[in-house]
Amino acid sequence: MRNILIINGHPDKESFNWALAEAYRKGAVMAEAQVETINLMDLKFDPNLKYGYRIPFPLEPDLESAIEKIKEADHIIWFFPMWWYGTPALLKGFIDRTFLPGITFKYKKGKVFPEKLLKGKTSRMVITSDTVSWYHSLFMKRPVINQMKKGVLEFCGFKPVKTTYLAPIKNSTLEQRKKWLHKVTTLGEQLK
Repeated sequence: MRNILIINGHPDKESFNWALAEAYRKGAVMAEAQVETINLMDLKFDPNLKYGYRIPFPLEPDLESAIEKIKEADHIIWFFPMWWYGTPALLKGFIDRTFLPGITFKYKKGKVFPEKLLKGKTSRMVITSDTVSWYHSLFMKRPVINQMKKGVLEFCGFKPVKTTYLAPIKNSTLEQRKKWLHKVTTLGEQLK
């Protein structure tokens, strides 16, 4: 049985991201996966990595629990909107506070690149945006995807990391949203 972790990085429970995360959860449950969900807005933690890595900052209980779920998961699926070509501050703060040396990667003396501590895990990002896909790819060079895929997930050992980019959300029709929900439910059923 695959252990699936859903991480919802949208701070608004009324957002389409929450509906997408729930659609994926339903699909994964139908596939008889073990499914956990972390809704970042429900966690109590300081998102500011006050001292960088210079001085360790104690982890709040919610972050300790989240780290254990990340370590236990086989596949992590991230739901978040692209805001200002990046992630929401809540998601960025969560990554800053949980993807730490000794937890998700480990510096090696004499080595240029650190050891990846999350090898053997796969991931998918479901990103919502108001920027059409072709503009995001051709002109903006996919900044949020590069940041999360290359700079966070692959850096720590996730492979493969896949992306589902849903856009434009603004002014999308009910019919289009139903199609997106069906697509994400199918991803859950396929445990992808």
